[in-house]
Amino acid sequence: MSWLVLGAAFWLTAELLPGFQLTGGWRGAALVSAIFGSINWLIGWLLFLLLGIATLGIGFLLAFLTRWVVNALLLRITDAVSDRLNIRDFKTTLIGALLISLFGTLGQWVVRLILT
Repeated sequence: MSWLVLGAAFWLTAELLPGFQLTGGWRGAALVSAIFGSINWLIGWLLFLLLGIATLGIGFLLAFLTRWVVNALLLRITDAVSDRLNIRDFKTTLIGALLISLFGTLGQWVVRLILT
């Protein structure tokens, strides 16, 4: 269910954000969200830890900003790995990471609301 919500967040971000292109429709969104989720599971925690240490603990205090930067880095890695995602520049990546987080959070909230 989580990857379905993430796929919808990717698709919606691609529809709204110029320079954030997703090919393959829903299939492409599902594939990209699976790749992003897998990369996040594998190295997302490590990047968060490294950024927290590199900023001498400030990254842990401002965890929401650190998570945003980590998600942007993971998006760039996903862009490099997948031929279904094309992001123009890092500014677009940062905005895309913010939108995906927003849409994903809202989507998870709606799913929980419906299922309970």
